[in-house]
Amino acid sequence: MEAYLVAVAIIAAIYALLALGLNLQYGLTGLINFGHVGFFCIGAYTAGLMAQYGIPWPLSFLSGAVLAALAAWPLGLVSLKLRDDYFAIVSLGFSEVVRIVVTSEQWLTNGVQGVTGVPKLMRFLGNGLTQPLAVLNLLIAVNILVALAKLRIVRSPFGRMIEAIRDNEEAVKALGKDPAGFKIQVLVLGAAVAGVAGGFYAHYIGYIVPEQFVPLITFYIWMAIIIGGVGRISGAVAGTLILMIIMEGSRFLVDVIPSVSGVKMASIRLGVIGLALVLFTLYRPQGLLGDFTRR
Repeated sequence: MEAYLVAVAIIAAIYALLALGLNLQYGLTGLINFGHVGFFCIGAYTAGLMAQYGIPWPLSFLSGAVLAALAAWPLGLVSLKLRDDYFAIVSLGFSEVVRIVVTSEQWLTNGVQGVTGVPKLMRFLGNGLTQPLAVLNLLIAVNILVALAKLRIVRSPFGRMIEAIRDNEEAVKALGKDPAGFKIQVLVLGAAVAGVAGGFYAHYIGYIVPEQFVPLITFYIWMAIIIGGVGRISGAVAGTLILMIIMEGSRFLVDVIPSVSGVKMASIRLGVIGLALVLFTLYRPQGLLGDFTRR
């Protein structure tokens, strides 16, 4: 049971990293990014492929973050010419393009067979519970560093500017400021965080295939930040924990309701998550940890 709980906590910590990156883009700047999983995929494949050549994981994680950030830059240029709703569609298409590329470029990614044998982090600690606990502690430390960096951004002039862009972009333009550069920087930063999360995912799971990076992952992260509270660091973390509790807790309902198969339970799980999202949108649109003085 301890091993299972640690495994769930590791996935939750990876999702929390994704939520922090997306919360920076949407919560602070208002960028509706439906292609977040594409940057997650780039980071995972970069780390997985570099691990095949014995490159140390810190360097592969950094490379994954840089490549994800570089991929976000042209997407950010596109965003300058599109309204928010159209950018959301373009970003979703971007994530599917990334998945198609890693599927079709077999010479590099091994296609649908994926990248196997990705070494686990800190495998020198053995195969017991010590190794995954060490990975979990490392993930928690990285989450704290990202949260502190985001907090520093929020309190800086840059943070105040991107919040102004989120609230009223036309007013920012009227003051003689150009929102374009700020949007690109935020998109790049959020993509880099997703790339690091992808590196952790690849090394923890041990193999990566294109079907692990479907748009559903992005919408899970959207659900987490909406439930927790858009724009808040604590909201991103709390929303991720609630999402994981719903997803993993529903697995045990098979024992309580024996007439429901595992396949049906997967559909019920998505329904429960969707219902929770609807209820939060109706009765708590600012999120669980949002501003209690505002509806």
